[in-house]
Amino acid sequence: MNTTQKPILILGGTGKTGRRLAERLTAKGIPVRIGSRSGTPSFDWQDKGTWDAALEGVGAVYISYYPDIAVPGAAETVEALARLAVKRGIKRLVLLSGRGETEAQRAEEMVKASGADWTILRCAWFSQNFSEGFLIESILEGEVALPVGAVGEPFIDTDDIADVAEAVLTEPGHVGQLYELTGPRLLSFAEAVAEIGKATGRDIRYRQVSHAEFTETIAAHDLPPEFAWLLDELFTEVLDGRNETLTDGVQRALGRQAKDFSAYAIETAASGIWSN
Repeated sequence: MNTTQKPILILGGTGKTGRRLAERLTAKGIPVRIGSRSGTPSFDWQDKGTWDAALEGVGAVYISYYPDIAVPGAAETVEALARLAVKRGIKRLVLLSGRGETEAQRAEEMVKASGADWTILRCAWFSQNFSEGFLIESILEGEVALPVGAVGEPFIDTDDIADVAEAVLTEPGHVGQLYELTGPRLLSFAEAVAEIGKATGRDIRYRQVSHAEFTETIAAHDLPPEFAWLLDELFTEVLDGRNETLTDGVQRALGRQAKDFSAYAIETAASGIWSN
């Protein structure tokens, strides 16, 4: 690809994966358009009136749904966007999806049925949720309290997701592929927190709490309803062991192993973001 080609629209272009993808494409001289409410033109998932202008003149779309593809109604909204893109002649769509989430898998099927040249990136829990998401406060306070026991999660680094997204958008051979992206090993949340503690040299505890206590904590933070619903869904439904498997998606897409959680913890600790 070169700079004379049409820009790639990155929906969620200021988020964890979209921001990293934009940096990678820009470094390659590939034009990008950031799809966000603060973008130019503005894009808002809840305002279909903004979609046409955002899609105008682009050659491909990276679809990251806000606030999360697991929330009710996400699949239908993603379907509407995919069908509009194809109607506008934009065939190349890459969907960021989630493992073990009913709504996410529905969205995948709708994108497949849209007539697009699709690629799906079905991702495990982001490592960066500990440093760029809602868990950073808990890490800084020295205690992470969640209603999850010894369930293993193959945390995936968002740098790996961005590398895969860059590859599938700029190289041939990825149309019609579903890449399930996980890290190279399973860790419980307690083990992940312990690795962060080791990397930072701090005493960071993990405490398993009841569902009721977790719900009370969410309510006390006065989160938007969709975020409160999402956290409840993820920690009470998705983290039930259904995703305790490793996959070779990163290897298939990039020809290398996925980044280990310990490497993420060491690199992130060095940035100082977890320092009090």
